[in-house]
Amino acid sequence: MNKNFMGRDGFQWFVGVVEDRNDPKTLGRLRVRCLGLHTEDPNKLPTADLPWAHVMNPITSATVSGVGQSPLGVVEGTWVVGFFTDGDDAQMPMIMGTLPGVITTDGLPFEATADGIQSKQEGFFDPKGNYPKYAESDVNRLARNDDDAPHSTLTLRKADRDLAVGIAQIDGIFGGVAPIDPDLDATFWDEPETEYAAKYPNNHVFETEGGHIKEFDDTVDKQRIHERHSSGSGYEIFNDGTKITRVKQDNYNIISNDEYCHIQGNSRETVDKGVRIRVNASGQSGNNYNVEVGQGSNVNIEVNGGNINLTTLGSGQDAGDINLNAARDLKIQVGRNMTMDVIETITETSKTKTQSTQNTHQQNAATHDINGNSVDIDAGRIDLN
Repeated sequence: MNKNFMGRDGFQWFVGVVEDRNDPKTLGRLRVRCLGLHTEDPNKLPTADLPWAHVMNPITSATVSGVGQSPLGVVEGTWVVGFFTDGDDAQMPMIMGTLPGVITTDGLPFEATADGIQSKQEGFFDPKGNYPKYAESDVNRLARNDDDAPHSTLTLRKADRDLAVGIAQIDGIFGGVAPIDPDLDATFWDEPETEYAAKYPNNHVFETEGGHIKEFDDTVDKQRIHERHSSGSGYEIFNDGTKITRVKQDNYNIISNDEYCHIQGNSRETVDKGVRIRVNASGQSGNNYNVEVGQGSNVNIEVNGGNINLTTLGSGQDAGDINLNAARDLKIQVGRNMTMDVIETITETSKTKTQSTQNTHQQNAATHDINGNSVDIDAGRIDLN
Protein backbone atom coordinates (compact mmCIF):
# COMPACT_ATOMS: atom_id res chain seq x y z
CA MET A 1 0.00 0.00 0.00
CA ASN A 2 1.42 3.38 -1.02
CA LYS A 3 1.64 5.56 2.07
CA ASN A 4 3.36 8.48 0.34
CA PHE A 5 0.48 10.63 -0.95
CA MET A 6 -0.75 14.19 -0.55
CA GLY A 7 -1.89 14.81 2.98
CA ARG A 8 0.30 12.02 4.38
CA ASP A 9 3.76 13.37 3.64
CA GLY A 10 3.10 17.07 4.45
CA PHE A 11 2.53 20.13 2.29
CA GLN A 12 5.06 22.17 0.38
CA TRP A 13 3.66 25.71 0.38
CA PHE A 14 4.51 28.46 -2.11
CA VAL A 15 3.83 32.12 -2.84
CA GLY A 16 4.47 33.39 -6.32
CA VAL A 17 3.55 35.57 -9.26
CA VAL A 18 1.56 34.45 -12.33
CA GLU A 19 3.52 34.92 -15.54
CA ASP A 20 1.40 33.01 -18.07
CA ARG A 21 -2.31 32.06 -18.30
CA ASN A 22 -2.56 30.88 -21.92
CA ASP A 23 -3.07 27.23 -21.05
CA PRO A 24 -2.85 25.17 -24.29
CA LYS A 25 -5.28 22.65 -22.77
CA THR A 26 -7.74 25.41 -21.74
CA LEU A 27 -8.00 23.99 -18.22
CA GLY A 28 -7.51 27.31 -16.46
CA ARG A 29 -3.93 26.44 -15.49
CA LEU A 30 -1.32 29.10 -14.76
CA ARG A 31 2.45 29.31 -14.83
CA VAL A 32 3.73 30.70 -11.52
CA ARG A 33 7.23 31.82 -10.52
CA CYS A 34 7.50 30.83 -6.84
CA LEU A 35 9.48 32.81 -4.28
CA GLY A 36 12.47 30.89 -2.90
CA LEU A 37 12.07 28.06 -5.40
CA HIS A 38 12.56 29.83 -8.71
CA THR A 39 15.15 32.38 -9.73
CA GLU A 40 14.09 35.89 -10.69
CA ASP A 41 16.35 35.70 -13.74
CA PRO A 42 14.12 34.82 -16.73
CA ASN A 43 17.23 33.99 -18.77
CA LYS A 44 18.09 31.14 -16.41
CA LEU A 45 14.47 30.05 -15.96
CA PRO A 46 12.19 31.30 -18.77
CA THR A 47 8.48 31.57 -18.20
CA ALA A 48 7.94 28.76 -20.72
CA ASP A 49 9.84 26.35 -18.42
CA LEU A 50 7.71 27.01 -15.34
CA PRO A 51 5.31 24.16 -14.44
CA TRP A 52 1.60 24.56 -15.04
CA ALA A 53 -0.41 25.10 -11.84
CA HIS A 54 -4.01 23.97 -11.42
CA VAL A 55 -6.47 26.36 -9.76
CA MET A 56 -8.62 25.33 -6.81
CA ASN A 57 -12.21 26.52 -7.31
CA PRO A 58 -14.70 27.30 -4.52
CA ILE A 59 -17.27 24.72 -3.39
CA THR A 60 -20.00 26.88 -4.98
CA SER A 61 -18.59 26.06 -8.44
CA ALA A 62 -19.22 22.55 -9.77
CA THR A 63 -16.22 22.71 -12.13
CA VAL A 64 -17.47 19.78 -14.21
CA SER A 65 -18.83 19.79 -17.77
CA GLY A 66 -18.70 23.59 -17.84
CA VAL A 67 -21.00 23.94 -14.82
CA GLY A 68 -19.95 26.63 -12.38
CA GLN A 69 -17.57 29.56 -12.68
CA SER A 70 -14.77 29.36 -15.21
CA PRO A 71 -11.38 29.60 -13.41
CA LEU A 72 -10.17 32.51 -15.52
CA GLY A 73 -10.07 35.52 -13.18
CA VAL A 74 -6.30 35.72 -12.69
CA VAL A 75 -4.05 37.89 -14.88
CA GLU A 76 -0.30 38.02 -15.38
CA GLY A 77 1.23 39.81 -12.39
CA THR A 78 -1.26 38.37 -9.85
CA TRP A 79 0.25 37.16 -6.57
CA VAL A 80 -1.03 33.70 -5.59
CA VAL A 81 -0.61 31.21 -2.75
CA GLY A 82 -0.77 27.43 -3.00
CA PHE A 83 0.98 24.15 -2.44
CA PHE A 84 2.66 21.38 -4.42
CA THR A 85 0.66 18.19 -4.65
CA ASP A 86 3.89 16.26 -5.33
CA GLY A 87 5.72 17.57 -2.25
CA ASP A 88 9.40 18.35 -2.56
CA ASP A 89 9.45 17.54 -6.28
CA ALA A 90 7.59 20.88 -6.72
CA GLN A 91 6.39 20.11 -10.25
CA MET A 92 2.64 19.89 -9.61
CA PRO A 93 1.52 23.21 -8.08
CA MET A 94 -2.04 23.86 -6.92
CA ILE A 95 -3.22 27.46 -6.48
CA MET A 96 -5.54 28.10 -3.53
CA GLY A 97 -6.13 31.82 -3.92
CA THR A 98 -4.84 35.26 -4.80
CA LEU A 99 -3.10 37.82 -2.57
CA PRO A 100 -3.97 41.54 -2.77
CA GLY A 101 -1.48 44.07 -1.54
CA VAL A 102 -0.28 47.64 -1.78
CA ILE A 103 1.91 48.02 -4.84
CA THR A 104 4.85 50.40 -4.62
CA THR A 105 6.68 51.99 -7.52
CA ASP A 106 9.32 49.27 -7.28
CA GLY A 107 6.58 46.68 -7.62
CA LEU A 108 5.37 47.88 -11.02
CA PRO A 109 6.29 45.78 -14.09
CA PHE A 110 7.64 48.84 -15.86
CA GLU A 111 10.14 51.57 -15.00
CA ALA A 112 11.10 55.00 -16.24
CA THR A 113 14.38 55.07 -18.14
CA ALA A 114 16.21 57.56 -20.31
CA ASP A 115 14.45 55.97 -23.28
CA GLY A 116 10.98 56.24 -21.70
CA ILE A 117 8.74 53.74 -19.93
CA GLN A 118 10.06 50.21 -20.37
CA SER A 119 9.01 46.79 -19.13
CA LYS A 120 11.28 45.24 -16.52
CA GLN A 121 12.99 42.18 -17.90
CA GLU A 122 12.86 40.37 -14.58
CA GLY A 123 10.98 37.49 -13.03
CA PHE A 124 8.15 37.94 -10.52
CA PHE A 125 6.57 40.50 -12.87
CA ASP A 126 4.02 40.45 -15.64
CA PRO A 127 6.14 39.68 -18.71
CA LYS A 128 3.73 41.75 -20.83
CA GLY A 129 4.10 44.79 -18.56
CA ASN A 130 0.34 45.33 -18.16
CA TYR A 131 -0.20 44.53 -14.46
CA PRO A 132 -0.18 46.04 -11.92
CA LYS A 133 -1.42 49.25 -13.56
CA TYR A 134 -0.65 51.65 -10.72
CA ALA A 135 1.13 51.94 -7.38
CA GLU A 136 -1.71 51.61 -4.85
CA SER A 137 -3.90 49.05 -3.12
CA ASP A 138 -5.05 46.08 -5.19
CA VAL A 139 -8.56 46.46 -3.74
CA ASN A 140 -10.85 48.06 -6.33
CA ARG A 141 -11.18 51.84 -6.12
CA LEU A 142 -14.96 51.53 -6.06
CA ALA A 143 -14.71 49.33 -2.98
CA ARG A 144 -12.32 51.77 -1.28
CA ASN A 145 -14.11 54.95 -2.43
CA ASP A 146 -10.80 56.58 -3.29
CA ASP A 147 -11.47 60.34 -3.40
CA ASP A 148 -7.94 61.14 -4.59
CA ALA A 149 -8.19 58.72 -7.53
CA PRO A 150 -11.87 57.98 -8.22
CA HIS A 151 -12.70 55.07 -10.46
CA SER A 152 -13.00 56.17 -14.09
CA THR A 153 -16.46 54.62 -14.47
CA LEU A 154 -17.75 56.67 -11.52
CA THR A 155 -16.46 59.86 -13.12
CA LEU A 156 -18.07 58.90 -16.43
CA ARG A 157 -21.40 58.07 -14.80
CA LYS A 158 -21.56 61.48 -13.15
CA ALA A 159 -20.64 63.24 -16.40
CA ASP A 160 -22.90 61.14 -18.64
CA ARG A 161 -26.26 62.02 -17.07
CA ASP A 162 -29.21 62.72 -19.37
CA LEU A 163 -30.38 66.24 -18.53
CA ALA A 164 -33.31 68.47 -19.55
CA VAL A 165 -35.28 65.75 -21.35
CA GLY A 166 -38.35 67.49 -22.77
CA ILE A 167 -41.85 66.43 -21.75
CA ALA A 168 -44.75 66.45 -24.23
CA GLN A 169 -46.56 69.80 -24.17
CA ILE A 170 -50.11 70.30 -25.52
CA ASP A 171 -50.55 73.85 -26.82
CA GLY A 172 -53.79 73.34 -28.80
CA ILE A 173 -57.11 75.10 -28.26
CA PHE A 174 -58.76 72.32 -26.25
CA GLY A 175 -58.54 72.00 -22.48
CA GLY A 176 -58.12 68.89 -20.41
CA VAL A 177 -54.40 68.33 -21.02
CA ALA A 178 -52.96 65.25 -19.31
CA PRO A 179 -51.68 66.30 -15.86
CA ILE A 180 -47.98 66.47 -14.96
CA ASP A 181 -46.57 65.86 -11.49
CA PRO A 182 -46.79 69.28 -9.79
CA ASP A 183 -43.59 68.55 -7.87
CA LEU A 184 -41.62 68.41 -11.13
CA ASP A 185 -40.89 71.00 -13.78
CA ALA A 186 -43.66 70.87 -16.37
CA THR A 187 -41.30 71.00 -19.35
CA PHE A 188 -38.43 68.55 -18.69
CA TRP A 189 -36.87 65.99 -16.35
CA ASP A 190 -33.27 65.10 -15.37
CA GLU A 191 -31.70 61.70 -14.86
CA PRO A 192 -30.90 61.32 -11.14
CA GLU A 193 -27.23 61.37 -10.19
CA THR A 194 -25.72 58.14 -8.90
CA GLU A 195 -26.08 57.66 -5.14
CA TYR A 196 -22.63 56.10 -4.89
CA ALA A 197 -21.23 56.79 -1.41
CA ALA A 198 -19.52 53.50 -0.60
CA LYS A 199 -17.81 52.98 2.75
CA TYR A 200 -15.13 50.34 3.09
CA PRO A 201 -15.61 47.37 3.56
CA ASN A 202 -19.28 47.36 2.52
CA ASN A 203 -19.04 47.60 -1.27
CA HIS A 204 -18.44 44.24 -2.95
CA VAL A 205 -16.95 44.87 -6.39
CA PHE A 206 -16.14 42.60 -9.30
CA GLU A 207 -14.27 44.04 -12.28
CA THR A 208 -12.86 42.26 -15.32
CA GLU A 209 -9.73 43.26 -17.16
CA GLY A 210 -11.91 44.48 -20.04
CA GLY A 211 -13.65 46.98 -17.76
CA HIS A 212 -16.96 45.22 -17.05
CA ILE A 213 -18.13 45.93 -13.49
CA LYS A 214 -20.53 44.61 -10.86
CA GLU A 215 -21.17 46.30 -7.52
CA PHE A 216 -23.20 45.01 -4.57
CA ASP A 217 -23.00 47.89 -2.12
CA ASP A 218 -24.18 47.28 1.46
CA THR A 219 -23.27 50.76 2.74
CA VAL A 220 -25.90 51.83 5.28
CA ASP A 221 -28.61 54.06 3.73
CA LYS A 222 -26.73 53.92 0.39
CA GLN A 223 -27.30 50.32 -0.63
CA ARG A 224 -26.99 49.84 -4.38
CA ILE A 225 -26.65 47.27 -7.14
CA HIS A 226 -24.72 48.40 -10.19
CA GLU A 227 -23.81 46.43 -13.30
CA ARG A 228 -22.00 48.06 -16.21
CA HIS A 229 -20.55 47.03 -19.56
CA SER A 230 -17.29 48.67 -20.57
CA SER A 231 -19.18 50.55 -23.31
CA GLY A 232 -21.24 52.34 -20.65
CA SER A 233 -24.42 50.29 -21.01
CA GLY A 234 -25.74 49.10 -17.67
CA TYR A 235 -28.12 49.70 -14.80
CA GLU A 236 -28.03 50.93 -11.21
CA ILE A 237 -30.56 50.36 -8.42
CA PHE A 238 -30.66 52.95 -5.63
CA ASN A 239 -31.34 52.51 -1.92
CA ASP A 240 -35.07 53.32 -2.33
CA GLY A 241 -35.49 50.91 -5.27
CA THR A 242 -35.18 53.49 -8.05
CA LYS A 243 -33.60 51.90 -11.13
CA ILE A 244 -31.73 53.66 -13.92
CA THR A 245 -31.00 51.74 -17.12
CA ARG A 246 -28.72 53.09 -19.83
CA VAL A 247 -28.16 51.46 -23.24
CA LYS A 248 -25.40 53.01 -25.33
CA GLN A 249 -26.52 51.51 -28.63
CA ASP A 250 -29.61 49.61 -29.81
CA ASN A 251 -31.93 47.79 -27.40
CA TYR A 252 -33.89 44.65 -28.37
CA ASN A 253 -36.62 42.96 -26.31
CA ILE A 254 -37.75 39.57 -27.68
CA ILE A 255 -40.76 38.10 -25.86
CA SER A 256 -41.98 34.69 -27.00
CA ASN A 257 -45.43 35.04 -25.47
CA ASP A 258 -47.40 37.78 -23.67
CA GLU A 259 -46.13 40.87 -21.84
CA TYR A 260 -47.76 42.62 -18.90
CA CYS A 261 -46.68 46.06 -17.73
CA HIS A 262 -48.30 47.94 -14.85
CA ILE A 263 -47.22 51.53 -14.26
CA GLN A 264 -48.81 52.67 -11.01
CA GLY A 265 -47.94 56.33 -11.56
CA ASN A 266 -47.50 58.60 -14.58
CA SER A 267 -45.54 57.64 -17.71
CA ARG A 268 -43.38 60.06 -19.66
CA GLU A 269 -41.70 59.00 -22.90
CA THR A 270 -39.55 61.22 -25.11
CA VAL A 271 -38.38 59.96 -28.53
CA ASP A 272 -35.89 62.12 -30.43
CA LYS A 273 -36.72 60.52 -33.78
CA GLY A 274 -39.69 58.49 -35.09
CA VAL A 275 -41.99 55.85 -33.62
CA ARG A 276 -43.61 52.92 -35.45
CA ILE A 277 -46.06 50.46 -33.90
CA ARG A 278 -47.29 47.47 -35.90
CA VAL A 279 -50.18 45.42 -34.57
CA ASN A 280 -51.42 42.06 -35.91
CA ALA A 281 -48.27 41.38 -37.90
CA SER A 282 -49.50 37.78 -38.23
CA GLY A 283 -52.59 38.97 -40.15
CA GLN A 284 -55.02 36.96 -38.02
CA SER A 285 -58.51 38.29 -37.34
CA GLY A 286 -59.29 39.59 -33.86
CA ASN A 287 -55.85 40.94 -32.93
CA ASN A 288 -57.04 44.48 -32.30
CA TYR A 289 -55.32 47.66 -31.16
CA ASN A 290 -57.28 49.03 -28.21
CA VAL A 291 -56.77 52.22 -26.21
CA GLU A 292 -58.99 52.97 -23.22
CA VAL A 293 -58.89 56.17 -21.16
CA GLY A 294 -60.54 56.14 -17.75
CA GLN A 295 -63.41 58.25 -16.49
CA GLY A 296 -62.84 62.01 -16.43
CA SER A 297 -59.72 62.05 -18.61
CA ASN A 298 -59.01 63.19 -22.16
CA VAL A 299 -56.97 62.07 -25.17
CA ASN A 300 -54.84 64.92 -26.54
CA ILE A 301 -52.83 64.71 -29.76
CA GLU A 302 -50.81 67.67 -31.02
CA VAL A 303 -48.74 67.83 -34.20
CA ASN A 304 -46.34 70.74 -34.68
CA GLY A 305 -45.86 71.53 -38.37
CA GLY A 306 -47.11 68.15 -39.62
CA ASN A 307 -50.23 66.23 -40.60
CA ILE A 308 -52.57 63.79 -38.89
CA ASN A 309 -53.45 60.99 -41.29
CA LEU A 310 -56.08 58.29 -40.71
CA THR A 311 -56.23 55.64 -43.44
CA THR A 312 -58.07 52.34 -43.84
CA LEU A 313 -57.09 49.98 -46.65
CA GLY A 314 -58.74 47.08 -48.45
CA SER A 315 -61.45 46.53 -51.06
CA GLY A 316 -65.00 45.18 -51.06
CA GLN A 317 -65.98 43.43 -47.84
CA ASP A 318 -62.36 43.59 -46.66
CA ALA A 319 -62.29 47.40 -46.73
CA GLY A 320 -62.20 49.18 -43.38
CA ASP A 321 -64.44 51.92 -42.02
CA ILE A 322 -63.63 54.93 -39.86
CA ASN A 323 -66.16 55.40 -37.08
CA LEU A 324 -66.42 58.51 -34.89
CA ASN A 325 -68.88 58.29 -32.02
CA ALA A 326 -69.30 61.33 -29.78
CA ALA A 327 -71.48 60.80 -26.69
CA ARG A 328 -72.08 64.54 -26.59
CA ASP A 329 -70.74 67.29 -28.92
CA LEU A 330 -68.44 67.01 -31.95
CA LYS A 331 -66.54 70.20 -32.72
CA ILE A 332 -64.39 70.67 -35.82
CA GLN A 333 -62.37 73.83 -36.43
CA VAL A 334 -60.49 74.18 -39.73
CA GLY A 335 -57.86 76.88 -40.14
CA ARG A 336 -58.14 77.09 -43.94
CA ASN A 337 -60.04 74.87 -46.42
CA MET A 338 -62.11 71.75 -45.90
CA THR A 339 -62.48 69.24 -48.74
CA MET A 340 -64.73 66.17 -48.73
CA ASP A 341 -64.61 63.68 -51.63
CA VAL A 342 -67.30 61.02 -51.23
CA ILE A 343 -67.70 58.43 -54.01
CA GLU A 344 -71.23 57.38 -53.09
CA THR A 345 -73.74 58.89 -50.61
CA ILE A 346 -73.70 61.43 -47.80
CA THR A 347 -76.53 61.05 -45.31
CA GLU A 348 -77.12 63.64 -42.59
CA THR A 349 -79.76 63.28 -39.90
CA SER A 350 -80.19 65.91 -37.22
CA LYS A 351 -82.87 67.54 -35.11
CA THR A 352 -81.78 71.05 -36.11
CA LYS A 353 -79.18 72.16 -38.68
CA THR A 354 -77.74 75.66 -39.12
CA GLN A 355 -75.31 76.62 -41.89
CA SER A 356 -73.64 80.03 -42.07
CA THR A 357 -71.46 81.10 -45.00
CA GLN A 358 -69.80 84.52 -45.06
CA ASN A 359 -69.36 84.64 -48.83
CA THR A 360 -70.75 82.36 -51.55
CA HIS A 361 -72.76 79.22 -50.79
CA GLN A 362 -72.92 77.09 -53.95
CA GLN A 363 -74.67 73.73 -54.35
CA ASN A 364 -74.59 71.78 -57.63
CA ALA A 365 -76.73 68.70 -58.27
CA ALA A 366 -78.43 66.96 -61.19
CA THR A 367 -81.59 66.82 -59.06
CA HIS A 368 -82.08 69.02 -56.00
CA ASP A 369 -85.11 68.17 -53.82
CA ILE A 370 -86.20 70.42 -50.95
CA ASN A 371 -88.98 69.05 -48.74
CA GLY A 372 -90.67 70.82 -45.83
CA ASN A 373 -92.66 67.81 -44.65
CA SER A 374 -93.70 67.44 -41.03
CA VAL A 375 -96.18 65.36 -39.05
CA ASP A 376 -97.42 68.72 -37.69
CA ILE A 377 -99.32 70.40 -40.55
CA ASP A 378 -98.66 73.86 -39.14
CA ALA A 379 -94.86 73.28 -38.97
CA GLY A 380 -94.40 71.92 -42.49
CA ARG A 381 -93.19 74.88 -44.52
CA ILE A 382 -90.18 76.19 -46.49
CA ASP A 383 -88.98 79.75 -45.88
CA LEU A 384 -86.84 81.36 -48.65
CA ASN A 385 -85.40 84.84 -47.97
